[in-house]
Amino acid sequence: MAGKTVKSAIKPTVKKKIDALADELENVGIVPVIKLDKVENAEKLAKALRDGGINCAEVTFRANGADEVIKRMTKAYPDMLVGAGTVLTCEQADAAIKSGAKFCVAPGLNPNVVKHCLEKGVPFAPGLSSSSEIEQAMELGLDFAKFFPAEQAGGLAYIKAVSAPYPQMRFMPTGGISADNINSYLSFKKVVCCGGSWIVPAKLLEAEDWEGITKLCREAIDKMLGFTMVHVGLNCADPQEAESVADGFEKAFGFTKKVGNSSVFASTYMEMMKSPFRGTHGHIAVATNSVKRAAYQLRLRGYEIDETSVKYNAEGVMNVAYLKDEFGGFAVHLVLKK
Repeated sequence: MAGKTVKSAIKPTVKKKIDALADELENVGIVPVIKLDKVENAEKLAKALRDGGINCAEVTFRANGADEVIKRMTKAYPDMLVGAGTVLTCEQADAAIKSGAKFCVAPGLNPNVVKHCLEKGVPFAPGLSSSSEIEQAMELGLDFAKFFPAEQAGGLAYIKAVSAPYPQMRFMPTGGISADNINSYLSFKKVVCCGGSWIVPAKLLEAEDWEGITKLCREAIDKMLGFTMVHVGLNCADPQEAESVADGFEKAFGFTKKVGNSSVFASTYMEMMKSPFRGTHGHIAVATNSVKRAAYQLRLRGYEIDETSVKYNAEGVMNVAYLKDEFGGFAVHLVLKK
């Protein structure tokens, strides 16, 4: 049976904003859900998140002054993707929009509030947890929504099952997400990003431990990306030199030689290029769970991506990208983990 299609119920300009929002959130991967009681700490918290590699936040209206927190964050960092969470009424939506919120989120689906936000040109991600709610969201023209409460509702297995008839729907699971299970959720192609409060725990907020929050953010990002060394490629002058070097590795260390079209491997870790390739001396391959998210993070860390090197697999997923910078005379390229 073919999946249901999204009904066109929103303006094209708003649909573009929703698509852009989903794309940016996919780059970040992790959306911190924030309940900040001390409004005066808004800018400090925003900086702590950004320093940890997370340039977004969902500021929940469960705390008084949430609109002022959003206003302060967006004023201090105009490029930060700050949204409003737990938006239950049209009045709260208006307050969030006035404060500069770039999107609104709710734990459930209230059609009136969703329509109100969309009519004002602001993306809204209602909370869903059933096929009936997914279809209601689709009737409103949405193809991106929060999935809440993710773990309590049945976890990733339940999301896969309930979303199967709706191939175009994308989700932001929230509720019970942690460093221990986030990669499982993000591995599912319909999951754009995950929301959670574990990287902004109340204890650290109360203690105003901004370095601690930055540390949690950075640890979460690094675990999400899962960087691992794959192999080192050495530039050789010709095929004969490539085979000679590979022979040396095999004789000395027992690294089995394997001859390919453009290179010769010694085990899986050393690659001898048959002719000079990228990098002064060669290249280093670093595997990651998401080349797209890794490229985004590396840009934040001050590295440029060689856009001419970017490649995609048959499913349209970015699977190769080189940095413009060399490390010790070696080019570095990202590859998607298999």
